[in-house]
Amino acid sequence: MVHAISASRSAAHSYFEGDDEAKARGLFQLLADDGTPIDEQGLAGFDRELSRQLFEGMLRIRVTDARMMALQRQGRIGFYGEAMGQEAAVVGSAAASAPEDWIVPALREAGVGLYRGMTLDAYISQIFGNATDVTKGRQLPCHPCDREHHYVQMSSCVSTQIPHAVGIAMAMKIQGHTGRCAIGFMGDGGVSEADFHVAMNFAGVMKSPVVLICQNNQWAISTPGHIQTASETIAIKGLGYGIEPLRADGNDVFAVYETVRYAAEKARRGDGPSFVELLTYRVSAHSSSDDPTRYRDEKVTEVWRHQKDPLRRMEAFLKAKGWLEAGEREALAAKLETDVREAIARAEAAGPPAVETLVDDVYEEQPWHLREQLTELLAADRVKSPHSH
Repeated sequence: MVHAISASRSAAHSYFEGDDEAKARGLFQLLADDGTPIDEQGLAGFDRELSRQLFEGMLRIRVTDARMMALQRQGRIGFYGEAMGQEAAVVGSAAASAPEDWIVPALREAGVGLYRGMTLDAYISQIFGNATDVTKGRQLPCHPCDREHHYVQMSSCVSTQIPHAVGIAMAMKIQGHTGRCAIGFMGDGGVSEADFHVAMNFAGVMKSPVVLICQNNQWAISTPGHIQTASETIAIKGLGYGIEPLRADGNDVFAVYETVRYAAEKARRGDGPSFVELLTYRVSAHSSSDDPTRYRDEKVTEVWRHQKDPLRRMEAFLKAKGWLEAGEREALAAKLETDVREAIARAEAAGPPAVETLVDDVYEEQPWHLREQLTELLAADRVKSPHSH
């Protein structure tokens, strides 16, 4: 589903022509909160097909997240972290990627994988940890991977994925794989970890073909941004490492697309890394284990939930252009809901991974003690199983 990127349509805008400090302190926008264009010329390259594709990608995340959160509350899955309110940052970044680029996600980028071609069945099977899960049920939910579409499994340890993204990019450069880049994600809390600074330093010194993206949703679980860092913006941190900083409205999918595309094309040309801050807001809880009402003013959340909602903004734009008819969003959401429910039914019917898979992928040749333990486990399992006779 990745849109073909035209090399001739460059992100020619005064924002990108400014000096690095101005870019780090600025905020690139193309759509106002109500969906009206801020820059008609900047929007000229977005046709009906791409615009609707972006909208559908965002809506797919919204619908999928809502259904998966409901499953967690029903006790049918153990954990979930949704991206409500951040769909534009996710999908805009995904659409700006090319098929040969590698994606190294954090918690809320599953929508990038889905946009690039990862199937709902693969994603939901991983959440259930069932027999069709490629990781054989060994990972916490929300850790999908998709080798075919270059989507790397996320790490639960905050920020450890950032050096991985830079390392992948360095390997590309060493092997002479031009015309591609690595795109690595993090949250605002992640920039306080040592791994972030190590990765930024390597990226800057080695001129790695990498785009590092911070989804600044303003909350590192319960820690607000003003306690997280004293810097004026997150993007400005790139200056100290010799990395071009960029900062965009993360709820404006067009602005996200143009910003990440600018950075990705630069990396693919061999012109070095960029550090992108996408300013957004975590409308929902940090995860299904969290209650944000205990630590933040939900009146602020309601503003972001309604006036600044990325789907509402995009829907208003599409309707004004005549690219989305009345009732079409609801019909599309219903179809996406059906797709998700059918994938859930298949995932639940698949059952758990076979017991034998517990000792797979540990050693190239299975040692005697694991064979012995597996034999004992299978014997005990047969005794306990009601279907053993």
